[in-house]
Amino acid sequence: MTAPKTPAGTIDQSDINRFNALANSWWDETGPMKPLHLFTPIRLDYIRKSIQNRGLVPAETFSDLPFAHLKILDIGCGGGLLAEPIARLGATVTAIDASDGAIAAATAHATDHNIAIDYRCMASEELAAIADYQHHFDVIYASEVIEHVSDIKAFTETIAQLLAPDGVVVITTINRTMPALLFAKFAAEYVLKIVPAGTHQFEKFVRPAELRAVFQECGILIDDVTGFVPTPIGTFKMSPITAVNYGAAGSFT
Repeated sequence: MTAPKTPAGTIDQSDINRFNALANSWWDETGPMKPLHLFTPIRLDYIRKSIQNRGLVPAETFSDLPFAHLKILDIGCGGGLLAEPIARLGATVTAIDASDGAIAAATAHATDHNIAIDYRCMASEELAAIADYQHHFDVIYASEVIEHVSDIKAFTETIAQLLAPDGVVVITTINRTMPALLFAKFAAEYVLKIVPAGTHQFEKFVRPAELRAVFQECGILIDDVTGFVPTPIGTFKMSPITAVNYGAAGSFT
């Protein structure tokens, strides 16, 4: 299987090539994906919080499968670091990525752990072109993805086509600020070398106001923006500080 070619689409092929080269490292918690593994708990917490805030699941539940009635789309799923825990919560998960290497790694890991996830190697606009998936998903999240797409406007329009009328969209990404340039780009890639050099392009980082504006154009109101900041023990916590990493969530107006 090869990554789909979508002229004038949202895929940045140079990024796909980079992630294909790392395909065997997705589930290595000490390898080049270590930062994503460390970042996964806070991303999962924010997704859960956003779903609860929309009333799609109760804020307090004793169910082991609180997402059992939800159809959830993971755009840019990579090796499945978020798709697997979301599926374990009972959701029906469709997870897409344009990297065939990432999808192969994700599929193999889910199979080994007996987790049912519908993995597909495709772009979001290809999924939106299938009539059965238009306004189909209760939850759509794109985590650490939007800063890699080639056309943010087209990307958000695609999300709007796929999101159910009462659904919620969740984005996590990197702000375009000097602190982000210093820490998420230069320090992470060239000083600490915790992510491969060239992983990020500063000009593609997205400010919260820009994210709100582009979603507003397709009828989605981003009404929550929450920062993620590191803790002394190497984890992350939610914060009003959005200078580097942040999450954003919203729904149709």
